[in-house]
Amino acid sequence: MNANPQWDISRTLGVARLFQLVCGVRDACVTPFLTLYLRQLGLAAPWVGILMGTKHLIAAFWAPFCAFLAKSYQKRRMLLIGSLLGSVGASLLMALVPPLDKDLGYRSCNGSHSVTTTVLPPGVALTLNFTSAQELALNHPAEAPSVPDKRSTGIRDASGFRKGSGRSIKEPFSHLPSYFVGSIEGAGTASGVLLHPVTSGIKDNPWEGAFKVVSTALPLLAGDSALGSPANLSVTKGNIGALDLSWEGLQWTFILSLGSMVFWELLTAPLEQVADDSLYEYLDFVDATDRYKNLWIWRLLGMSAGVCGIAALEGQLDCFLVTSGPRGVIHFYGYSLVSTLALLVSIAFPVPVYRRREPSYKPVKVLSLVGGDPRLILLAFTVFLIGAATSTVQNFLFWHMKDHGSSELVMGFSVALSLLGEILLHPFKTRLLRKLSRVGSVGLGLGCLSGQLLYYSFLWSWWSVLPAQIMSAISNGALWWAVEASIEDLATPRTERPLSTMFRSHFYGGGASLGSFVGGFVVMHFSLAVLYQASCVVLLLWLALFLSIQPKLPQERKINYSKLLAVEASDTSDSEQGTERDWLVKAMREEHSDWKG
Repeated sequence: MNANPQWDISRTLGVARLFQLVCGVRDACVTPFLTLYLRQLGLAAPWVGILMGTKHLIAAFWAPFCAFLAKSYQKRRMLLIGSLLGSVGASLLMALVPPLDKDLGYRSCNGSHSVTTTVLPPGVALTLNFTSAQELALNHPAEAPSVPDKRSTGIRDASGFRKGSGRSIKEPFSHLPSYFVGSIEGAGTASGVLLHPVTSGIKDNPWEGAFKVVSTALPLLAGDSALGSPANLSVTKGNIGALDLSWEGLQWTFILSLGSMVFWELLTAPLEQVADDSLYEYLDFVDATDRYKNLWIWRLLGMSAGVCGIAALEGQLDCFLVTSGPRGVIHFYGYSLVSTLALLVSIAFPVPVYRRREPSYKPVKVLSLVGGDPRLILLAFTVFLIGAATSTVQNFLFWHMKDHGSSELVMGFSVALSLLGEILLHPFKTRLLRKLSRVGSVGLGLGCLSGQLLYYSFLWSWWSVLPAQIMSAISNGALWWAVEASIEDLATPRTERPLSTMFRSHFYGGGASLGSFVGGFVVMHFSLAVLYQASCVVLLLWLALFLSIQPKLPQERKINYSKLLAVEASDTSDSEQGTERDWLVKAMREEHSDWKG
């Protein structure tokens, strides 16, 4: 088959590498830090879980559908350009969502550490200013808070807060509302307020009840490790944002965030799959699909550089750009800027002309293939659980690190460390799969992922997350290599890529969506540590079930005719000696002898 005269392979691969690199930088600008930004807007863990679950759900089903339509109507290049162009404006919509606390960015940029927490249960408003948790414990060691006879009154300011009487923390507990317990971030500095709302006051609005904090005793002395420990500050701070601000402001912030994220994801989700399908079909047309397999490395390199670069820029420039609202808008500005660069590269991206043949992606056919093979069913459940467990790390690990005093630069470095580890492990991919087999590699990956989750639940400082990130080379890289190799072995001819697409989009994306929905409510009612420990237990139970069921399944393998022909050709060439092994030379000799005769 001759090469497409409009393109040469080396130029096409150069454009593809550059496109993957730029798209990696683009995604790294926002995706790892998105949940951290949502937290800064004032949204609690359940709201963040709903937003991220919706995002994963759209990506799981919308992207394959758009890729199929773009291929059928030959609109791939239009979709690529439209997706990149639309994402420039759609990402900026998130930066325009008003936060619940208007002065949050101003206080963080000015380095103000004084805490003023305004509590607004139905009909109650009180501002608490306090400086030392130890002083509170010494002055009132054993008194229990009681509900005041009269509710404090206050005036709502322009930002939506109520200004109370500004009573000192040294007042007796009998004058404080029953929603109050302090939370300790350092040895002697109080940084937040944990609220215990009266349930009777929330029954009128069931959605507000979703943000109540579970009543828990809080030791006030420094050194205690219950709710005041950094491991539990996420649930504390997340629920503060849900209770100390007006319900109307929370509704608008969530609705605007949801609308912006849905619109943004509808535009950006199809980009990666359409680009991959276009490049693969072009390389398949010129018989160069072997060069397609290593292009993902450039995307990981771009993400590694982007996640560290944008975190460094955020620390230097964000306070110059933030006038009001949360820090983090630099992520969206950087995303828009790199999207513009990717738009220029997409003009030269190879998009082959689709010649209508037998459809290459048949969801019904692929689903029937999965349903008829118990090994694929077992693998599908495994990928689903991997998506659910991984979503908890993607959504809330940065919350955990932030509670331990980590900066965004350290967060970005931790992500880059896991990506670079995956790249460095790649040369050993073939040897690893040969030594451990597909099943053994899947088991090793699940074990490493469960070990990471358990480790995350016991973080003790901002740097302690870094050693665990090295394990991502196995828990993400080697695990997916084994899954892809199993899919290739179990797929029938011409279903390898559709089956791989279904596993990565539908099963993994569906698991990530469910994990996000459930994870947010687990964080609210318990803590991040409990979420990670529960995910670890679920993965270990599934690993034991997977290893016990796998040997009992039928081990018949589909015949790969291309490999069979290659083996037969090599056997024939090895058995013959000299020029007799070449059938063409043989035929020419016979023809020459006939001509002489």
